[in-house]
Amino acid sequence: MRYAYAITGALLLGGTAIAVTTSSNVGAQTAQNEGLTAAAPQGAPASLADMVEKLQPAVVNISTKQRVQVQNPFAGTPFGQLFGQGGGAQPQTRQAQSLGSGFLISADGYIVTNNHVVSAGAEGATVDSITVTLTNKTEYTAKLVGRDPATDLAVLKIDSPKPLPFVKFGDSTKARVGDWVVAIGNPFALSGTVTAGIISAVHRNTGGGYEKFIQTDASINQGNSGGPMFDMRGNVIGINSQILSPSGGNVGIGFAIPSEQAAPIVATLRKGETVRRGYLGVQISPLGEDLAESLGLAKNRGEFVQGVEPGKGAEKAGIKAGDVIVSVAGQEVSPEQNLSSIVASQPIGSRVPIVLIRRGERQTVNAVVGERPSEDELTNFAPQQDEDFSQQQQNPGQAAQQSLGISAIPLTPGIIRQLGIAADTRGVVITGVDGSTDAGAKGLRRGDVIITANNRPVASQADLDAQVKAVAGQNRSAILLQVLRRGQSPIFLPVRLRDK
Repeated sequence: MRYAYAITGALLLGGTAIAVTTSSNVGAQTAQNEGLTAAAPQGAPASLADMVEKLQPAVVNISTKQRVQVQNPFAGTPFGQLFGQGGGAQPQTRQAQSLGSGFLISADGYIVTNNHVVSAGAEGATVDSITVTLTNKTEYTAKLVGRDPATDLAVLKIDSPKPLPFVKFGDSTKARVGDWVVAIGNPFALSGTVTAGIISAVHRNTGGGYEKFIQTDASINQGNSGGPMFDMRGNVIGINSQILSPSGGNVGIGFAIPSEQAAPIVATLRKGETVRRGYLGVQISPLGEDLAESLGLAKNRGEFVQGVEPGKGAEKAGIKAGDVIVSVAGQEVSPEQNLSSIVASQPIGSRVPIVLIRRGERQTVNAVVGERPSEDELTNFAPQQDEDFSQQQQNPGQAAQQSLGISAIPLTPGIIRQLGIAADTRGVVITGVDGSTDAGAKGLRRGDVIITANNRPVASQADLDAQVKAVAGQNRSAILLQVLRRGQSPIFLPVRLRDK
């Protein structure tokens, strides 16, 4: 199970629902006294038993075993020495087990499941052993053929002396909100559990780079991860993966990886190949309300470039930190279709047009798509460090002090040395932040260096004040600051002006 408020890896479906289909001419009514209308529901089948009977044999139970380290409760105490568990002792381990679901996709024993079902620990190491159990209770030792952590998919293989029952992928692009779906899995080790529900939403992103989940109201619980979601034709249109729950239990919000995304990745993994994705080399942020307001743009109409990786396609194309990318290869960037997923699907080595907004001006550049490095190779920001920044003599400016709650002074060679930043850095260093303002809420603190404000260079408090006044004069309620903190790359941060 994977949690994220508790978004949890699991299976989907369960709970009842009514399928509603609307007539093709349903739309917003133009007459003042007319409301929306819809055709009568077609209704659910009287029974799903015939379909389930044919599909169940292809759904499998997956159990894993792995050795995990456990903390020694006596470590560092006299008891540790007494029981021979001193500094030179071997770490304690125990055998851990986990359960999940999967489904056969070929008569010769290829199985699809979630990557987290066959991963051990937070680092994602492979488990020690994988056992697959069919509905007839036959057990097989499975081998891992391939896995893709980025999309949480894995392919296993079992060897059987006779052909095995299997199911096929369907077309999830035809799935509609309100369609009936059925899932079969092994929640809480209850093998062959069948649940049903409706599709609640499609193209749902829960925070990952490549996610376009199908959302369902079906019951999803521990042990369901990796199980199939079927349409009413018996085709697999999703792989049950996560639930959203404050407690870890089912609350009717579950997510499945759509077949349109899973099928090509499974085909690649089945051949023993590594999944390759396009890459531009940009660090991005969603264009949320505050960020959009600080730029004078509509929210969620693109993604904001926080940084550009040297030597990669974005830098070579002239893309800069502070740009807003609104489309790639003719596809608009939005919360439902984010930049990462669009770029990932582009052929490596291809040249794609990118439409961006820079300082309010729309322009197009062309970039060559590179290959995305492995997750281990991708670098992260350094951890934040508290800066012991000595109080400096300051002459706070009026605009920044009143509107942002920030006071700052110009950088000097001595301050640059004290902060441990590059000698050629230009900007102002924050000497005080009013904790009751949005600047305080966003985490700005004494010792942070403001490099730009409103996408303009800042070298003095007067420069900062001028940009605050410019933003306020345009009736915008937020200003975009580019901030440098020791040990990190510069980041852009939208900060709301406080009411006077």
